[in-house]
Amino acid sequence: MEKKDIFAQIHDLESHMGDLHQELGALKLIVKQLLEENQRLQMENEQLRKILHHEHHEVHEHSDSSKELKGKIAPAAKTQALTIQLEATENVVGEGYDNLARLYHEGFHICNVYYGHLRTEGDCLFCLSFLNK
Repeated sequence: MEKKDIFAQIHDLESHMGDLHQELGALKLIVKQLLEENQRLQMENEQLRKILHHEHHEVHEHSDSSKELKGKIAPAAKTQALTIQLEATENVVGEGYDNLARLYHEGFHICNVYYGHLRTEGDCLFCLSFLNK
């Protein structure tokens, strides 16, 4: 074998190793992104489970208390309760704002850019500007 052939083979091997190194780096980056997304989704899932569990208990407690009061409410009290419900439906804008503020404080984006995603990096200027409107 000539020296030129040996150097050519070494050069080819070196270039193949460089290509493999780049491919390995790209795969490593993809795995890193997948792991980060998996962690973010696990955190979001855990947060949603807590909220669902909390709301389930609130609904259960509310239905139990309404069953207890059903037979005890006088007709005048029923009328008053209906007027309170009507006033509450007139104030829907405030209730929607309160729901969005609650979602934001629970750690979710309410802005049109990242709506529904979990906030992982602190406050979002888009969400805050939306709340201040």
